[in-house]
Amino acid sequence: MTEGYDAVIIGAGVIGSALGYELARHGRRTLNVDKLPAAGYGSTSNSCAIVRFSYSTRDGVAMSWEGQHYWANWRDYLGGDVDERGLAEFIQCGTALIKKPEGGHHERVIPLLDELDIPYEDWSRDELVERFPMFDPSVFGPPKRPDDGAFWAEPTQQLLGAVWTPDAGYVNDPQLSAHNLQRAAEAHGAEFRFSTEVVTIHSEPHAVHRSGRRVTGVELADGGSATAPIVVNVAGPHSGVINRMAGLEGTMRIQTRPLRHEVHHVASPPGVAYGSTGCHVQDGDTGIYFRPESGDNILIGSEDPDCDPREWIDDPDDFDREITQAQWEAQVLRLARRMPDLGVPSQKRGIVDLYDVADDWIPIYDRTDLGGFYVAIGTSGNQYKNAGVAADCLRELIDAVEAGHDHDAEPLVVTGRYTGLAIDLGAFSRNRDVNPDSSFSVNG
Repeated sequence: MTEGYDAVIIGAGVIGSALGYELARHGRRTLNVDKLPAAGYGSTSNSCAIVRFSYSTRDGVAMSWEGQHYWANWRDYLGGDVDERGLAEFIQCGTALIKKPEGGHHERVIPLLDELDIPYEDWSRDELVERFPMFDPSVFGPPKRPDDGAFWAEPTQQLLGAVWTPDAGYVNDPQLSAHNLQRAAEAHGAEFRFSTEVVTIHSEPHAVHRSGRRVTGVELADGGSATAPIVVNVAGPHSGVINRMAGLEGTMRIQTRPLRHEVHHVASPPGVAYGSTGCHVQDGDTGIYFRPESGDNILIGSEDPDCDPREWIDDPDDFDREITQAQWEAQVLRLARRMPDLGVPSQKRGIVDLYDVADDWIPIYDRTDLGGFYVAIGTSGNQYKNAGVAADCLRELIDAVEAGHDHDAEPLVVTGRYTGLAIDLGAFSRNRDVNPDSSFSVNG
């Protein structure tokens, strides 16, 4: 059976679901298609869901600050209590960006926070310890692995302190947030089809577009199909598969590919209720990030320092989902250096999933050479926080390009609905140069 839509969105993670909501509430008849059984079941469900502003580029910071306001106004943004399961909650625990001597990430971040008027406090080492006395303020870096003898060397320097952004935090249930967006979209007539795989992307000759073709819809593995003049690839780690299906391999200067990542869970140190009193910490000195988790647990991820091996995945449907002993020890022992009373449990706990990573770790929000085919890719691992604003930017981009705007020649600039900040979508172009200002790392 063939059905007609104004737009088909491939993927129903948090960004795909947000895009379905944005397009539907602005009058388009949309269909989200996902091979998994429910919204947010892919990499969204295993996201650390951190909302922070400590990026190294102006547009990255502007977008994340705008994105925070969607979470802070989540109920109003969705149009009320739209979900029978309840609404995801934004926990504003704050972020402490560790200031290490000699070229710390804070040196890039502070000028951008100043430029964009984002509230922060510049803490000294003593202020950091006063607020979080469980932290050892020593310098342990540069990041190393426990099998390196230098990992255990006694520190000889002290941290400079931390940059504190009180409006940051995390979302307590990332999968629920995607379901919230699904329900909000459905209230405006959007449709979602799960456990359904796209097998073909159809197009027809069209003289106006670079490829000489324009998308016309998709064919599904169950034998059905959906026609639409607009198709958007929001397939997370499967984005490369979808682009190849659309005949777009090799047409973008910036590429994406899946990266295997582990995130671990440990209990708070004895006497420390970190789950209720802790904050999100970006610790470039030890090469990890961590945040509170329910039940007085702590969630730990790697910031991908050079010493940590990167496992790129060829087939996003075939990768090892088991926690490895080596990475477990590396991440937990790094946290134990910062929190000396932590203790290292023998029982490994955590999750393994894929991030869809662009060459410079900055997402691609763009049109493509195939007319009517758009992408929101290279997002997983770093763009959960931007779901609302990314969807709004994509909607404006789609509207502009479909009305004849040449986004490649004159990149669209979107004004944030909450902050009024200008967001230059050229910074997220598929054909940009690799951005040398990127941190080339992640806070999942």
